[in-house]
Amino acid sequence: MTEVYLQLARRLNKLPAGFPPTESGIELKILERLFSTEEAAVAIGLNMMPEPVSVIADRMGKNEAELAPILEAMSRKGLIYRSGKGGAFTYMAAQFVVGIWEYHLNSLDKDLIRDVNEYLPHFMHNSWANHKTKQLRVIPISKEITAEMATMPYEVAEEIILSQSKIVVSDCICRKEHKMMDKGCDYPMEVCLAFGNGAYFYEENGLGRSIDKKEALKILEKGRESGLVLQPGNSQKPMNICMCCGCCCQVLSNLKTLDKPALAVHTNYFATVDKDACVACEACVERCHMDAIRVDDFAEVNLDRCIGCGVCAPGCPTGAIALAKKIQAEQYEPPQNVMETYVAMAKERGII
Repeated sequence: MTEVYLQLARRLNKLPAGFPPTESGIELKILERLFSTEEAAVAIGLNMMPEPVSVIADRMGKNEAELAPILEAMSRKGLIYRSGKGGAFTYMAAQFVVGIWEYHLNSLDKDLIRDVNEYLPHFMHNSWANHKTKQLRVIPISKEITAEMATMPYEVAEEIILSQSKIVVSDCICRKEHKMMDKGCDYPMEVCLAFGNGAYFYEENGLGRSIDKKEALKILEKGRESGLVLQPGNSQKPMNICMCCGCCCQVLSNLKTLDKPALAVHTNYFATVDKDACVACEACVERCHMDAIRVDDFAEVNLDRCIGCGVCAPGCPTGAIALAKKIQAEQYEPPQNVMETYVAMAKERGII
């Protein structure tokens, strides 16, 4: 194993989301698949703040004219992040998740998928689960929120979408890679939404197509009808909304293995049941991605497992199941923006 990949792995582990090492070294094998030694050396020198080529070149002692096309090519390959328009680009390090892995939506192969699926449970249990501040949160669609609930715009998926000036939709990488391995499910594929600078990055890299707000709302409704969990980025101004299933999504599938998934997510809601209206049909059980509902004479919600996604409610034929909002003291207010989220994560990990 070339030393540069060990250095890159350590560098990625110093980013807010982390890249925890394994005994098997599978994470190094992944990096070796994705990065050339030259690319790995460049990635080590990038910060988690966007910088122009001139600043990066000065810090790394490289020629700006020679470094510029390398950074551009790396960003097009999904190894680092690029922002800007009209050729005036800045570049920054990309985290492995959410980041490098998702940026390889169009360049998956079965060997990479096998390696990443071996690594991600380790990542989830040794990095994601240990963060107080997560990269994603869980919100319901507005139809599951009653008029009596006091809500903020960042809690309502439709309002997040309507506030955007640029939206790109792409395939779900989790369902795509499962399909490639002859697994997967029948949930909709093209449902992941990117906003703002992230949307431009996805569009320019051929990872998705630009859509208007009207189409984005239709996709949101399709996700609701299908029973997908809405997971926007964990900030009041998220760069994305993922629509996830418990069978393919690495976040949900690993949450599902916990005894108390509700404690490992940012959510302000939980499901409740009107026992008198419940007919014990088990429709809610079939829709729940966390195995949070059991039915005897009527449905009962295990609040240790309920993540407040609201997926159960639309499937109830009698309207017996609904969402309730947590008490004020238990409600979660996300950071203002993505950078605040990353700073909080970095502080919790003691890397700043």
